[in-house]
Amino acid sequence: MEEVKVLGIQDGVLKIELLGEIDLGNADAFYQAVISAYRETPANLYFDCTELAFIDSTTLGTFVKILKTVKADGRKLTLANLQAKIKKLFVICALDSIMELV
Repeated sequence: MEEVKVLGIQDGVLKIELLGEIDLGNADAFYQAVISAYRETPANLYFDCTELAFIDSTTLGTFVKILKTVKADGRKLTLANLQAKIKKLFVICALDSIMELV
């Protein structure tokens, strides 16, 4: 999936770069790509969102679904470099209280 670029383990963290738009049309493929990489090398997840331009409510739900999997294993999920308009969605939905936004 071209919106998800798995960078691999760095400093004990699985780093994933998100690109372009993730919405209803590709949210399932996004989930599958992330969970596949996570299951291959379980670690805390770190999403670099510098190049992420758009998400919708389906994507927010997908992040929650990923978080549930990660938390069940005692790990955490971090979203970094979110554009202001995307970060606002996480804050409005109070997801910033369960996910780390940096």
